[in-house]
This record gives sequence, C-alpha cells and structure tokens, in this order.
Amino acid sequence: MFSLKSLDHFAALCERAKHYQASLSERRLGLAAPEFWYPYSTMSNFHILNQLLSGPNRDLLRDIHPKRAADIGAGDGDLAFFLEQEGWEMTIIDNPPTNWNGLQGARLHRDSTGSQVKIVEMNLDSQFQLTDRYDLVFFLGILYHLKNPFYVLEQLGRHARYAIISTRIMRWSKPDNELSESGESAAPEAGSSRQLLADLPLAYLLGPTECNNDGTNYWIFSDAGLRRILDRTGWEIEDYLIVGATETADPFSAAGDARAFCFEIGSRHWSITA
Repeated sequence: MFSLKSLDHFAALCERAKHYQASLSERRLGLAAPEFWYPYSTMSNFHILNQLLSGPNRDLLRDIHPKRAADIGAGDGDLAFFLEQEGWEMTIIDNPPTNWNGLQGARLHRDSTGSQVKIVEMNLDSQFQLTDRYDLVFFLGILYHLKNPFYVLEQLGRHARYAIISTRIMRWSKPDNELSESGESAAPEAGSSRQLLADLPLAYLLGPTECNNDGTNYWIFSDAGLRRILDRTGWEIEDYLIVGATETADPFSAAGDARAFCFEIGSRHWSITA
C-alpha cells in the first residue's frame, strides 16, 4: 500500500502537468495556427499514469537518478518539454515523415523557448540502432504503428532501464454488432465468426484502411499477446492498466478502442549491456 507522501507527490506532478498543458496551448497560438500543432493531448497521459503507477513506482519520477529520459513518437514533444522543466534531461525521438508536422512543431517550440531538449530523427521501421542509454523511456501509442514491434522492444530493452508503454489492444476478433459506426461491415472477412482472443497470445495484422483509415497501423495485440511479447523481449511488467472499451475491445472499430498502459522495470537486456 502506497503512502500519503507518494500520493501527494504524484498528485502534485499531475496538477503541474495540467497547468502546463493550459499554458502551452496558449503560448503555441502565438507561434502557429492551431491546425499546425499535433491535435491530441499528450499531457492527459499523466491522468492515466496516476491510475497506473502503484506502490514505490509512484515515486519513480521523483526518485530516479540521473533523470535522463526519451519520449519516442512524441508528437510536438509536450511531455518532453514539461519534464525538462521538472529537471529531466530529455530526448525526443521521432520520424519526420510520420510525425504530424514533420517535427517542425517540436523544433519551433524548442527554439522559441530556449529549451535544451535533444531532437533525434529516427525511423523505427528500419534496423535502427540507439546510441544513448536512458533511465526511462516513454513509448505511448506507438507500438501498433510499427512493422516490427519485437525488434523495437528488444532495442529499447538494451538502452532503457524503465519504460512506460501504451498501445491499442483487442479482446474480441471484431465488434459485437459486426458493424462500424458508418453501418458498413467492419470485419476483415465477411461471414467470419466473432471470437474471444484476450487470453490467447496473438497479434492481428490490420489491413491498410481497417483502423481509422490509417495505413501506418499494423499490429493489434491481445492482452495475452502484449504480455507475451514484453516477456520475450526482456521486459518485466510492474504495473498494468487497460482503459477504454475494456470489455468490447476489437482491432479496428472506434467504439472498440481499448488501450493497455504498462510500466516496465528491470529489462533483462539492460542488465546484460550495462
């Protein structure tokens, strides 16, 4: 059971993150048009982390030393710039062709504020090599966009001591009504039966238009599949939380969107390469 001290610390961090988001939105309106910026809230992840982290893990962002972290697939880098203000040495790692504005947003913010956040361009769908080591990596909403998630998770394990990972997962093979919001068939194959997949270590390979009409969406893991690949790539789960459509999650419909958030600790590859 975690202490009141831990609760107060993380609650205060989440409150600062909320205020930072509000001031950030106002500041950026003076730099570029609203449509230029990444449209989804990165800072809202702190609300979920407040639910995810338990016990001593709630003190991680306060107690870890040195405070050296990477935000991979960072959007405009909101999380990285906030944690820099909290005393962290931050690196943004992203791929300009798949970033909302080609990383121009992160660079514009950095240059306009005098930030020291490092920005690294990297294609995670290549046989990339990380050169730096990090005490913590944020890997939020990226795993299902990757062609080779096994390779990426293994590489992270060699260069990161801890990781916070989120990705879309599935419980069922298709929506419970077999229809998308538009009324058209959402199933990958007409006539296929709906199957419960949560307890099977599987990943579903999406078609290019099946999930949000986004060809960069590839693998949707079942709950058991996500746990299996994390184990096989050297990660040990400390805290785990599913949010969204927890009971009806499927690989592709908007109504069936569920996300698993994991806090990983003690990568076995980290201890080997340290």
